[in-house]
Amino acid sequence: MKWGAVIVAAGRGTRFGRPKQLIEIAGLPMVGWSIKTFGSMDEVRELVVATEPESIAPIEALLTRLAPKCAVRVLCGGATRQQSVRAGLGAISEGCDAVLVHDGARPLVTVDDVRAGMREVRVGRAALLAAPVVDTIKQVEDDSLRVVATPERRRLWAAQTPQFARTAELRSAHEHALRDGVEVTDDAALLEREGIAVMIVPATSENFKVTHAEDVARAGALLMARAA
Repeated sequence: MKWGAVIVAAGRGTRFGRPKQLIEIAGLPMVGWSIKTFGSMDEVRELVVATEPESIAPIEALLTRLAPKCAVRVLCGGATRQQSVRAGLGAISEGCDAVLVHDGARPLVTVDDVRAGMREVRVGRAALLAAPVVDTIKQVEDDSLRVVATPERRRLWAAQTPQFARTAELRSAHEHALRDGVEVTDDAALLEREGIAVMIVPATSENFKVTHAEDVARAGALLMARAA
């Protein structure tokens, strides 16, 4: 199966305090680690990055250096993650049977985990990396913060990326969401709306999202340990 990859690196880094896609971690801009991982895989034929206008030129340089075997493209992301993914999907050619979508702020994703997700995909079936929830989760009322429910923890998983699907099915899911005015925070939710079976693939290694300043040091230490 021929794969395309869409990396979403268009956020403004509100919680971080500034855009973070080009912050250096362990010797590479953060988004470069995902580019390097996907660019090393023979399965990935095309690689698209959706980013901020000011980041286009440096990310183009990273793609040339780190993904020389892939057909590559950098484009401007949208106002929301969903809009950025939809733009990225539009740049994937019909020659890619399947596509994975990844957050550029998750630099620790591994080739083994990506391939585990890829193996689950077929017509009518998609997948995502995830980790079991370890904390007890409370559902609250919107305004008062009064607890209204405690979901059963053993059935809860924290969604990660990449998320994997047949290209045609993910495009259709995005088109239907646009038509219906539906905005969500990950692609799996759109596939679920379509009746696609979405399978959890347990992540076998650290694959957290760099969200706060302290996450940079943690990610850097882990990447340096892997290299050693």
